[in-house]
Amino acid sequence: MTFLDQLQAAQDRNQSMLCVGLDPDPAKFPAHFNSDPHKIYDFCAAIVDATADLVIAFKPQIAYFAAHRAEAQLEQLIMHMRRAAPEVPVILDAKRGDIGSTAEQYAIEAFERYGADAVTLSPFMGFDSVQPYLKYHNKGAFLLCRTSNPGGDDLQNQRLSSVDGAPLLYEHVARLAQGPWNLNGQLGLVVGATYPAEIEAVRRVAPQAPLLIPGVGAQGGDAIATVKAGWRADAPIVVNSSRAVLYASKGKDFAEAARAEALRTRTVLQAAKTA
Repeated sequence: MTFLDQLQAAQDRNQSMLCVGLDPDPAKFPAHFNSDPHKIYDFCAAIVDATADLVIAFKPQIAYFAAHRAEAQLEQLIMHMRRAAPEVPVILDAKRGDIGSTAEQYAIEAFERYGADAVTLSPFMGFDSVQPYLKYHNKGAFLLCRTSNPGGDDLQNQRLSSVDGAPLLYEHVARLAQGPWNLNGQLGLVVGATYPAEIEAVRRVAPQAPLLIPGVGAQGGDAIATVKAGWRADAPIVVNSSRAVLYASKGKDFAEAARAEALRTRTVLQAAKTA
């Protein structure tokens, strides 16, 4: 199956647009974990087990593992996902952006070392920073387009006067991802839930591209506005929530609380399709 096939199958199977982001911060773990970074796998695996039937994807953020020398735990976690939730695709949130042989090594890291189904990339060094990932024909890649952080305005919201139609930079990225860069048919875009008008603008430019939408939950993105702006029956959206799910409780019931929050968010997102 291609990555897009996996997304569609998970969406249909679990009736979900919700992606649970795995951003493990030992300082925020339940008290009985004693802020121990060696417990990252245990914490994340419990979240995966509690939410696997509620999500369209899982999205581990590599920096949260690497910062605690927990790359081996990340490998172990992805292997656990394959056993516990083989139908749920894994998006490695790495935001890599380099060229040539370095990009090739990053692609090996994402798809061969970790076995991810898709990866997030920064496209701002141009097509040769994306091309090595497209050689993996069944794998996906989400290009940063209109991100949820306020500083995204500094570059992404600038107008390109030298390009036909003088689009904003993020619109130009969306056109490239929908069109000439999409060599393996598996490219998507990252657009923030904090900017629903921009999600709608990206959808107009890239009507078939899957959208990875962070910012719902702790970052304050409006789930209903997000779905109304981005959802299309023939183009999946992957709406990420991390902290609101991971840290729904600081007690021993953390996994049960995470499931309850994931179920609540999934319900809100699904209802927004017909609201």
